Amino acid sequence: MFQRRATMRRDTILTLLAQATAPLSASNLASQLGVSRQVIVGDIALLRAAGHTITPTPKGYLLSQASCQHRCQIVCQHTPEDTAIELNILVDHGCTVEDVTVEHPVYGQLTGQLQLQNRYDVSQFLAQSAGVPPLAVLTQGIHLHTISAPDADALARAKAELQNAGFLYEN
Repeated sequence: MFQRRATMRRDTILTLLAQATAPLSASNLASQLGVSRQVIVGDIALLRAAGHTITPTPKGYLLSQASCQHRCQIVCQHTPEDTAIELNILVDHGCTVEDVTVEHPVYGQLTGQLQLQNRYDVSQFLAQSAGVPPLAVLTQGIHLHTISAPDADALARAKAELQNAGFLYEN
């Protein structure tokens, strides 16, 4: 009986994540399902181990779904003060900034999930990270972003504007 309930709960979590238009927090899921936040965290871990692509973000969980979106990685370099400009360029062209990655000489690849889709998301991210140095300070401002967009033209326009701003890394 307990096993069946847990399986049904995990199926419900997948359904809720698939229907969500924004990240769902563990607390939100726990409230909806009448269990503790820790139970949800454990369920998410089991779902990820079973092969479901669930991405943790600062705002909650997202279920990655196959889509027709275009994705790529771009390499950028700029000062911490230019972070808002860079991110706003990307979201203004309809891109989602999925993550930021740096190559650390000791720890290897370090990635932070962002999932920024609009200027509001960018402003919230910047407010939350105020006073905290960005990952790129570890690599003299060099970092990668995984970005996705509804079409190739949006990606091309965003890259062109980043190039014009001097943010694309070219060595």
